[in-house]
Amino acid sequence: MDSEAPKGSFGRHRKIMPFEPGSIEALRDASREKAASLNQHVLGYGAQAEAEWAAAGIAAPDLPAMRQYRLGRIRAELKRRGYAGALLYDPVNIRYATDSTNMQLWVAHNPTRHCFVATEGPVVLFDYFSCEHLSDHSGIVDKVRPAVSWMYLYSGELTEQKARRWAAGIADLVREHGGGNNRIAVDHINPEGVEELARLGVSIGNGEAVMENARLIKSADEILAMRRAIVACEAAMGEMEEALKPGISENELWAELHRGNIARGGEWIETRLLTSGPRTNPWFQECSSRIIEAGDLVAFDTDLIGPYGFCADLSRTWLCGDIKPTNEQRNLFRIAVDQIEHNTALMRPGISFRELVERSAVPPGDCFPTRYGVLYHGVGLADEYPTLPHASDWTSDTPDGVLEPGMVLCVESYIGRLGGHEGVKIEEQILITETGNEKLSTYPLDARLLG
Repeated sequence: MDSEAPKGSFGRHRKIMPFEPGSIEALRDASREKAASLNQHVLGYGAQAEAEWAAAGIAAPDLPAMRQYRLGRIRAELKRRGYAGALLYDPVNIRYATDSTNMQLWVAHNPTRHCFVATEGPVVLFDYFSCEHLSDHSGIVDKVRPAVSWMYLYSGELTEQKARRWAAGIADLVREHGGGNNRIAVDHINPEGVEELARLGVSIGNGEAVMENARLIKSADEILAMRRAIVACEAAMGEMEEALKPGISENELWAELHRGNIARGGEWIETRLLTSGPRTNPWFQECSSRIIEAGDLVAFDTDLIGPYGFCADLSRTWLCGDIKPTNEQRNLFRIAVDQIEHNTALMRPGISFRELVERSAVPPGDCFPTRYGVLYHGVGLADEYPTLPHASDWTSDTPDGVLEPGMVLCVESYIGRLGGHEGVKIEEQILITETGNEKLSTYPLDARLLG
């Protein structure tokens, strides 16, 4: 019974935590240890996801090895570019550096969490109030400190004053661990922060360049994690396709993908790209309350951040109802499939970005004006570098490069005639291997539209 619990502890059902003078630090430590042991990343992804991964024959990634690989990639890039460290605010970059999460979407637009990765020194996570336990599982974070949040929401007209206090803490880290180097890379920062760091002798460079290049080549464990995220995404897509019946709304259908992702431990979906019937042309309508009718094409792009924080970025187009497709629907679908197959076959290590796009298939003339904006783009924890446009859209400021083993890219196609009724969206996720490529996405295309 609770009344028999040892002095200084509290039972499962006790409503008031005992408090004794001098016990606050011990209670705080016990609370942190308890919370850390119940962290979502410690508890794992649950029986459903694990069963699906086992059925697919995908082993679990070695997460400690993956975390050390990522930290090594960041530090190697920092050394190459001559930085003393990196200051990261983007939650995706923080995830890459620490494999820890905290209110990912909220902190993306409320900068209340940041991380300092010293090139030679510690990883210091500045976290939201009372969130020290959220990174204890990672084995990467050396220190956790409370973040000084100088966004207007917290500081109002005293923003510059609070930014000075924030900058002093960052400058201290740079002085302590920079070895006399006062240059750091920062991914996102407001002008007040730039000015305060400069006043303290700290200069900043492009942290996005550091992190995008660090994230470019995936380790074997990252590929395992990505494979698992794709399996989870495709299982949710299967539930979504099962729910596709005449009379369901686009929003109701889209909710099935969200539900399936969250049920398997996924994290969020970046867009609302699901449309039906006349809303499939042109592309980039957002999901709506429109009721899907028999005979409609339904096109969507998952843009899904799944288990392990990895992106599963796949597109499919389905035919709604027990009905035969029209000749036009089959023609559009065939053009899209042929473009994807041709462009995927070109993907191999050593080919330059420029050569890849110049050799790529493009939509026919009456579909070209409505083309998708890119032919290929990188993918990892989210959409990543590089982004490769159509050859006709290549300009003097389009960066060139070379495909390398360990890169993962999505190959895209949208086919809809200018002024037409419907359109088709297909996208596959492709790993660049030592000898060519491997298609990681496996969800079947709608056989009726292929016929």
